[in-house]
Amino acid sequence: MSVGELACSYAVMILQDDGIPVTAEKIATLVKAANVDVESYWPSLFAKLAEKRNIEDLILNAGAGGGGAPVAAAPTAGGAAAGGAAAAPPPEEKKEEPKEESDDDMGFSLFD
Repeated sequence: MSVGELACSYAVMILQDDGIPVTAEKIATLVKAANVDVESYWPSLFAKLAEKRNIEDLILNAGAGGGGAPVAAAPTAGGAAAGGAAAAPPPEEKKEEPKEESDDDMGFSLFD
């Protein structure tokens, strides 16, 4: 990932977190304020991504692979005060893993 991509990614997350609409101009303004030089096309690409995808979902599901449950983000200190009481996440269900069967359990051994 290039410095330009990283800077635009952070700018999009900042705008999303503050509830500000994500536009190419606002991304470019944040990147410029951070004293980072980026290629001129990066802010517009990231703005188009923000139009088509829900940024919050992308952030919450970034580490979730196929079949895994999404990871719930811990609320920030100011998040509960600004948005009122946050609902508690549902408790995780524990799945019991099936026991592996050994050759002895099947009545024969591969190496007999």
